[in-house]
Amino acid sequence: MAAGENGQQVLSASSGSESAGKSQPRAWDNAPLSRPQQTLSMRDILSITSPIYAIILIGYGLTRAGLFAKTDMRIFGKFVITLALPALLFRAVAQRPIGEIFNPTYLLAYLAGSLLIIACGYQWSRRVGRLSPTASTIRVMGMACPNTAYIGYPILLLTMAPVAGVALALNMVVENLFVLPLLLSMAGGEGGAAGRWRALRNALVRLARNPLVIGLLAGLAVSLLGWTLPEPIVRTVDMLASTCSALALFVVGGTLVGLPLRGIASQVAPVVLGKLFFHPLAVLLTVTVLPLLGLPPIAADLRMAVIVLAAMPMIGIYPTLAQAYRQEEFSAVALLVTTIASFFTLSGLLWLLRNLPAG
Repeated sequence: MAAGENGQQVLSASSGSESAGKSQPRAWDNAPLSRPQQTLSMRDILSITSPIYAIILIGYGLTRAGLFAKTDMRIFGKFVITLALPALLFRAVAQRPIGEIFNPTYLLAYLAGSLLIIACGYQWSRRVGRLSPTASTIRVMGMACPNTAYIGYPILLLTMAPVAGVALALNMVVENLFVLPLLLSMAGGEGGAAGRWRALRNALVRLARNPLVIGLLAGLAVSLLGWTLPEPIVRTVDMLASTCSALALFVVGGTLVGLPLRGIASQVAPVVLGKLFFHPLAVLLTVTVLPLLGLPPIAADLRMAVIVLAAMPMIGIYPTLAQAYRQEEFSAVALLVTTIASFFTLSGLLWLLRNLPAG
C-alpha cells in the first residue's frame, strides 16, 4: 500500500509540475543547452532507480509465489494499455500548447536515431550473424523499441517530472506511427513485396484501433482547439492516469516469470548491447547533429529525456510480436536479460548525464 501511495504522490507532483509549466515559454523555442540539474551522487541515482525496479521485483516475486497468476498480468496490462496509459497521454498532451508538444527536432532526432540503429543492427544480423531477414528484423525490433510507457515514463517521472508527459507523448508518436509499422512490414518481407505490404496494412489497421493512438490524437485535438475541459472530466482522467505507473511496473515483473533461458542467453548479447548502449548513442548523435543542420536545438531537459528513454529495455510485448515469426523464445530471453541489465546501465547513464560538465 505504501508503494502505491508513494506512486500516487509522485504522479500528483508531476501533474502539478506540468500544469505549472503550461504558462512557461515553449521549451524548444528558447532551447538552453546548459544542464539545469544539480550534480547527484550514485547513491542519489540509486535512490531514484531502485523503487522502479523494486516494484518490478515485487511483481515478479508475487507472481512466482502464486499470489497472482501470470494470466492476471494480461488483465492488468490490458487495463493499463486500454485506459490508464491513454488517459496519461491525453492528459500530457491536452494540457499543453500545441507548439510545446510539436517539437520537430525532438521527433526527428528520435526517429533518425531509431532508424540508424535499425539499419546498423539489421546489416550486422544479416552479414555477421548470417540470419534470415525475418530473424534479423526481430533482432533490431529489440534494439529499437524501448519500453517507454511501462519503465521509461516512471523513471522520467522521478528524474525529470516537468517534461515526463511531453517526452512520453513525443516518443509514442515516433514509435507507434513510424518505427513499429516499419519493423512489422520488414518482418513480413520473406513473403515478398505482397507480404511486406500486407504486414504494413495490418500494422496500420491495428494502429488506427490502438487506444494509445486514440488517446494521443484526442489530446492533440483538445490542445489544437484550445478547449478547457469540465472539471469532472479532468478529475476522471487524472484518476485513471494516476494508476498507470506502479501497475505498469508490476506487470513488467509478473510478465518476466517463467521466461526460459535454456542455454541461449549468450545469443542475446548483441540485442542487449544494441538496446542499452547503441540506441541511446545513436539518439545522442542525432540530437547533437540536427541543430548543426539548422534545426532548433532541444532544451536540456528534453535532450536528457530522449536519451534516457532510448536507453530503456525493449517493449514488454516484444515476445508477443515475435511469436508470429517463431522467434518468441529468443525474444523472451532477450527481454529478461535486458530488463535485468538495465538497472545497472540506466543508473550509470543517469549518473553520467547529471554529472557531466555542462556544454
